[in-house]
Amino acid sequence: MKTILIKGIAVPVEKAFREGLDNSVESFVRRRLGTSDFEYAGLYGKSIDARRKSNIKYMVSAKVRIGDAFDAAGRGFAVLEKPVRDVMAGGGRMLANPPVIAGSGPCGLFCAYLLAQYGFSPLVIERGKAIDDRKKSVRDFWKTGNLDPESNVQFGEGGAGTFSDGKLVTRINDPRCLLIEEILMKHGAPASISYDAKPHIGTDILSNVIKNIRNEILSLGGRFQYDSRMSGIKVQNGMLQAVLVNDEYEIGTDVLVLAIGHSARDTYRMLLDAGVGMEQKPFSAGLRIEHLQADVNYSQWGEQSKYIEEAAGYSLNQRTGDRTTYTFCMCPGGVVVNASSEQGYLSINGMSYSNRRGRNANSAWVAEVRPCDLGSSDPMAGVEFQRRMEEAAFKAGGGGFTAPVQLLGDFIKGGTGSHFGRVRPAFTGRTAFAELGGILPGFIAESLRMSLDGFARRLPFFIDNEAVLTGSETRTSSPLRIRRNTDCISVTHNGIYPAGEGAGYSGGIMSSAVDGLKVAESIIKMYNYRG
Repeated sequence: MKTILIKGIAVPVEKAFREGLDNSVESFVRRRLGTSDFEYAGLYGKSIDARRKSNIKYMVSAKVRIGDAFDAAGRGFAVLEKPVRDVMAGGGRMLANPPVIAGSGPCGLFCAYLLAQYGFSPLVIERGKAIDDRKKSVRDFWKTGNLDPESNVQFGEGGAGTFSDGKLVTRINDPRCLLIEEILMKHGAPASISYDAKPHIGTDILSNVIKNIRNEILSLGGRFQYDSRMSGIKVQNGMLQAVLVNDEYEIGTDVLVLAIGHSARDTYRMLLDAGVGMEQKPFSAGLRIEHLQADVNYSQWGEQSKYIEEAAGYSLNQRTGDRTTYTFCMCPGGVVVNASSEQGYLSINGMSYSNRRGRNANSAWVAEVRPCDLGSSDPMAGVEFQRRMEEAAFKAGGGGFTAPVQLLGDFIKGGTGSHFGRVRPAFTGRTAFAELGGILPGFIAESLRMSLDGFARRLPFFIDNEAVLTGSETRTSSPLRIRRNTDCISVTHNGIYPAGEGAGYSGGIMSSAVDGLKVAESIIKMYNYRG
């Protein structure tokens, strides 16, 4: 038997709704092949073609297992072969101690996974808690406003992506993405991530996937230490000697992977004070906006939205003056979450569960922030910029991590407002009406307002005066980069490997996981370890 690929399958959404998509596709394949002597192996790719609202279709490709005698090439079908991955040879330098990975987000987790497979017995130190205890801390914070600075939406097993949409959409074209999909599905992610045009896992499923990956790393000799904040590094003659944990004890190591995430601000400061090379980088900041999901669905799919069980998304960008304003991290059927990690500073994010059945859609609505906007050459200037916005949002909400909100109509014309309309906030905590223009730097507020006409030309529903805005959206990406060379090693400290989103080399779950694999490959090619 061999597996072949059938492309160009168009299934009207109404037909798929009534018959089931897989049944419709299998019938198409049977007609295309002219035989029933095959085994339908599932979807290979799926997207929605909504260019004609009267005839919206799923555009699908499918996998089929068929006898070796079938002339695939002669019939114009591609044969799918599992890619062969090169086995990496270990490097020449022996490690006296296993590598230490600071952070257990997607970058740290996938770095540890590959290192464990090659016998490096990595030690993952995580300042937050293991996933089940972390979920309790987060739920308590959302309910009471009592923040645990070490276990929250930003810190803990799984990283910030754990309390998000679990999106795997990425702009990078890296073959490692296929390996990451395989690993995720092996550990409980749905098969749809391998064929959906815009794959996502959902925060409810993602937490179990993370635990399953952790357990395999443990079975391969890796270790995890929670409640273990990297508080210092020990360097001698330019070489890493040890990592200080919780200001209490040292862990000896020659190799440290900095998979610290984009919110480890105290860690940034510690590393900068230790002389680790850093530089400013662009990021974005603004607000989060909520619309009714039904309005988004109708805008994208019209009357045929009733035949499409998934929730529609959108992506908008507009050049406003000399900078770009855009929507980001759009969460269909999701909620807005309190993503704060420091006392007195309020930051938000979006999150969806796997079924995306929530009443509201939400998205970040942000404008570019460039180094020239920061007024300082300090690598930490972007962090302080974020903090000023978060402090203003905290005060505008009245304290206690109550989030400031405003209707879009009031944001446009001015005025605080006092009641909600059709759209009521889906927020994990308390809200209070405020003037959100006052918590934003002037150029961001101006850019957001200037983008509205362009957005409305493409998606008229976006300018809904009753849409709800929440502030502030600041953690879109790291505001700095920890500099590294082509081998992923710090330009100032041998043995330190800056990695992932916190180091400024990725954005989102997939690209962070890819960077974790890249760093692990670099370590494997340079070192050897026999514990």
